[in-house]
Amino acid sequence: MTEILVAPSILSADFAYMGEAVKNLKKWGADWVHCDVMDGKFVPNITFGMPMVKALRKETDMTLDVHLMIDSPETYIPRFIEAGADVVTFHAETCAKVGETLDYIRAQGKKAGLVLNPDVEVDTIIPYAHKVDVVMLMGVFPGFGGQKFITSVLDKINKLKEISNGKFLIELDGGVTVSNVKEMVERGVDVVVAGSSVFGAPDPAQAVRDIKNCLH
Repeated sequence: MTEILVAPSILSADFAYMGEAVKNLKKWGADWVHCDVMDGKFVPNITFGMPMVKALRKETDMTLDVHLMIDSPETYIPRFIEAGADVVTFHAETCAKVGETLDYIRAQGKKAGLVLNPDVEVDTIIPYAHKVDVVMLMGVFPGFGGQKFITSVLDKINKLKEISNGKFLIELDGGVTVSNVKEMVERGVDVVVAGSSVFGAPDPAQAVRDIKNCLH
């Protein structure tokens, strides 16, 4: 079995100490740094953009996993890649040229992916399955951290696993905790995004270890 990748969401860190936060993630044994970009239009919240990604890039050599919850992501993706993104995921319903945008990201040597909200069918990604490196399932409706996991999303993991057949990574974002991650991974999740369950833990390093060791 391949190792579970843990991608803590930097959105749950203290914004006054972001450089220190990404350095801590490496010490804690995390694999990716998940960056939630929200524009206040597609989701009801505003977070950060290219300058923050660029600043994080200077502080770490870890994989920067940039999740674009924004309208017209194709307009901004070149600048996020220039800022230092390694993985770029977006929601198909926000993009006018989904296939072309995925091709562009991969042509830049980066990992490309699509994101499915809890109310979006898994079959949405079938036309693009050969163009993605990762598909991310949202375990909550995006916008705010700390929400409770929507259990019906578990069945989507099985469906996505069948479509993937090992060709792309399955990522899950939202509501992930040390206590519920085991079933997600058993069903086929490769990458888990954990925000408050890592940054809000009494011992974040232990939280990362517990997630990675959830099947042992």
